[in-house]
Parts: sequence; structure tokens; C-alpha cells
Amino acid sequence: MDDNDKDVIIMDSDNDGPTNTLLKKLVKLGPIAIVLFLMFLMGFAWFVYTNCRINVPARHIAVLTRKTGINMENSQEVAADADHKGLQMQVLSEGRYFKNPYTWDWKVYPMVEIPADKMGVRVRLYGDDLPYGHFIAFDKNQKGIIKEVLKPGRYALNAMVIDRVTKQEVGGNRRHRSDFVEVIELWDPKVIPAGYKGIVTNLAGPMPEDPNELLVEEGFRGPQEKTLDPQTYYLNPYLYRINSIDTRSQRFNLSIGMDMTFPSKDGFPISLDGIIEFRVVPETAAETYVTYNDVTNDEDGASDISQEIINKVIMPNARAFCRLRGSNTSARELIGGETRTAFQAEFQNAITKTCKEQGIEIVQALITKIKPPQAIAEPLRDREVSAQQLKQYTQQILQQQQEAKLATEKALIEQRREVIGADREVVEVVTLAKEEQQVALEAANRDKAVAEQKLEAAKDEAEALLARATAKAAVIGYENEADAAGWRKAVEALGNNGDAYARYVLYQKLAPGYRNIMANTADSPLMDIFQSFGSSAVAAPPAANQPVAPSPEVEQAPPAVMPVEESSAAVDEVPAEAETPVPAAE
Repeated sequence: MDDNDKDVIIMDSDNDGPTNTLLKKLVKLGPIAIVLFLMFLMGFAWFVYTNCRINVPARHIAVLTRKTGINMENSQEVAADADHKGLQMQVLSEGRYFKNPYTWDWKVYPMVEIPADKMGVRVRLYGDDLPYGHFIAFDKNQKGIIKEVLKPGRYALNAMVIDRVTKQEVGGNRRHRSDFVEVIELWDPKVIPAGYKGIVTNLAGPMPEDPNELLVEEGFRGPQEKTLDPQTYYLNPYLYRINSIDTRSQRFNLSIGMDMTFPSKDGFPISLDGIIEFRVVPETAAETYVTYNDVTNDEDGASDISQEIINKVIMPNARAFCRLRGSNTSARELIGGETRTAFQAEFQNAITKTCKEQGIEIVQALITKIKPPQAIAEPLRDREVSAQQLKQYTQQILQQQQEAKLATEKALIEQRREVIGADREVVEVVTLAKEEQQVALEAANRDKAVAEQKLEAAKDEAEALLARATAKAAVIGYENEADAAGWRKAVEALGNNGDAYARYVLYQKLAPGYRNIMANTADSPLMDIFQSFGSSAVAAPPAANQPVAPSPEVEQAPPAVMPVEESSAAVDEVPAEAETPVPAAE
């Protein structure tokens, strides 16, 4: 092999990567080298998984500290970035991470959790120092108290939580460690109850332009003019002090711890006892608080300045009025009812007006008792009692008169009620009787109408019977007349000889019988005898000595003659239609 071939082989080997070269070397070394290499890989993976793995559970964080890198300056408390040594600002949230244990160190802590009834005040432990006279870190690069507070919740912050009163750690295990960059103090949020107003005092703002003003505008240091309404506030207690002032109605008794004695016009000392109800005007609550509040009420929380208001506003105005008005009124007039009532009204109007100007509203000022000296108390009391008794008796007389009048009116009302009840019963009885009478009358009219209809029906039925009888009688008469006419014609045909007609009838009845008997002897000489009888009977003369010639009508007359039985039968067989009543005229 020449030098050119060697160069080609060298160039090909140079083109192979480190992995291919390592594999080729392992193949050349044999199976043992491959097994050893795989064991090395498994051991390395196990090392990485057990020593380089960072598991951050739920509700936890991991604080990182770099052990290698650029050194920090002496003035720095936290590493500037991930390339510097020391405690890192960035924390790891929930999850799984892998870090080189040679380069990094870590510690897992619970997250910062603010309870529901607390708020967290943050104190930053790193950054630039604050200027002289400042204690609030308004810049994120300054150390100190942070303006914003943490409301109830969970936060991924590298901080230690302590109680602001005991200064002990709350809910953590970082008391003996120094790998945190903030301290969070737990404070109670400010709750302003219903009926109160919140007076805000700015403790860290810029100084106001006019330092002599009682109230300053919003944002400047000092008592704020704007008050807070009832609710819960999460404000930094290092920046703001909030005092709750009661604006509800309050009352106090003049006789408890108070001296309301003044001289009357005639020189007698008069003592008053009463109840005054007042409240702070909500619109001017801040000014009232700043004006009359005592330094002992400047603690955090609700400020009870009611006693200061009583001592500094209400009582001076009440004493001033009583001394001025009482010096113009005698003791007897003050005890009297009318003067006392006027004094009561003037007292309330006067202190209501003066206290309103000072931010206090007087709801009610009631004088319950006026105590004069004992030397004049009894005669004045007796005189007043007598006057009151006179008024009482007068009222009783009026009351009795009113009661008598009321009783009379009640009796009249009761009488009217009874009269109305009696009238109502009469009306009910009369109405019921009328209704019954109307029902009976309607029933009688109905029965009358039915009887009249029945009478008309009976009359019609009688007329019908009479008409049928008349018709039957007429028919019978007509039949009898017809029979008589037939007989008369037959008799006339026989020459008005009744005997001849009788023989004719007899022969007519007997002839059919003989024909039946002698049917086979019709041509016998016996029949000739009967025939001669018949012809001789017909030919009988009407008179004894006058012969009558036969006529065609004579032979036709007998068929018209009907026996009596047949005529009666015919009458009985008259159809029902013939029985229809026939008018009398017919």
C-alpha cells in the first residue's frame, strides 16, 4: 500500500464522528466491552435520576443556590443572575426538574399561604438601601417594606411567614435557615363595621403643601379628608393607620358623672337631670375625629371618642345655655309645668344648633328632672301638685262627660241596630209570605187552567157523544124511512093490498127452500102450482072488484124490499166513520 492509499484511509477515519469511532472501538474490543459500556450508561442514568432530579410537589416551591460561577459583591444578598454564585431569585414551581448537584443546591419548601382572615405585609431583604427618613420601598430594587400587601391565597414566593405579634414563623421550617429573600408578616385586615366610618391617616406619603391644615388631600401625609365606608380593607398598616369612628346614635345621662347645677334668677341653685342622644355626622367624621380626638385614641382599631365629644362639645354647650337661660328664670317658674316645657324645648333647640356647627348631631335632648333646693322644693312641689291635680280633675270631668256621651251614642247605636234587626226580620217575613202567596197563587192558577182544560175536554166529549148518537138515530130513521118507503111501494104495487104483500113475502121466503128441496123436480107439476100462486098474487087487483094489469115496476119493487132483520143488521154494520157527530143543522 502506497502513501496515497494511507492518506485516503486517514481522511475517511477523520470524517467519522466520535460516536461512530466509539462504536467501532467497542466492536473491535468485543462483547465484554459492549456489556461494560451498557452498564456504565445504566449507572449514569440511575445517578442522574436519583441525584439530579428535583421533585416539587403540589403547593411547594424549590429554592436554588448556585455553588459555582461568578462571585457576588459584598453588598449583594442575592445572586444577580443564574451565572453568579449564591441564592437565586428564581424559584422552581410545581413539577419535575433536573439540575447538576455539583453546580446547584436546592431545598423544597411549602408555598406562602395567607389565611382567609389575614393579609401579608412583605418586607424585602435585598436591594439598595432606602434614603434617609424613608422606610417604604417604592422601587422594586430597594430593600424594605413593600407597599402592596398579599390578600388571602397561595403565592410562589421565597419568603418566611411570621406572626406580627409573636414574631414566630407560621407554617414552615425556615426558622434556622437563611435561604429566603423576603419576610411576610401576617396582619389582620381592617374591618369597618356597619354604622362606622374609617378615618385614614397616611404615614408615608409626601408632606402636604400647607402643614397647618387639619385634613390633607389624598396621597399626602397626614389625616385624609376622605373617609372609608363599612367593609373590609387590605391596606398596608405601615403606610396607613385606620381608625374606626362610631357614627351611630349614642346617649348618656347627665346625672352620671356630670354636674349640671346653675343659679336661678332668685339665687337658688338648680340641678338638672336628663338624657341626651347624639351622633357624629358621617360627612364630617374625619374633621370631628381630628378636632376632638385625644392622643390616647391613636392606637390601631376602633376609636371611642364619644367621651371626648361629651366633655368637649355637648356639656360646654349645655352648661352655657342653662346658666344663661336659668339666670333669667326663677326657681318657681322652672319647676312649673308650662315654663319647664318651654325650657325643655329651648334647651334642645339651642344645643342642637351649636353642636351641629361642630359636627355633632343632637338627636334628642330630654330633661327628665329639675331639682330645686329643699327649702323651696316642698311648697313649690305642693303648689305644682295642686295645679296638676286641678288639671287632673278637670281632665277626669271631661273624661266622664265624654264617657257619658260615648255611652249615649253606644245606646243609640245599639237601638238602631235592634230597629234595623227588627226591620230586617219584618222584611224577611213579608218577603217570605209574598213568595209563598205567589207560589200558592201560581199553583191555583195552574189547577184552574187544568180544570178549565178538562171542562172544555168534557164539553167536547159530550158534544161528540151527542153528535154520534144523533147521527146513529138519523141513520136508523133514514133506514126505517127507506124500509117503509120500500114496503109502501111494494104494497102500492100489489094494489094497496096488505094481505097480498104478506103472501108475497111469505112466498118469497118459502120459494128458495122449495127449490132446494125440489131441485130435481123443477119441471114437475108441483112447481107449476107454486108458479100459479105467484102469478096470481102479483096480479091481485088493488080493489076487490077491479083487476089491475101487471107493470114492469111491480117486478122490480120486491128486490127493493128488505126484511126487518136485514135492515137492523145494516144499521148495526154502519162503519165507525158514520158515527162522526153530525151538526144539529143537518
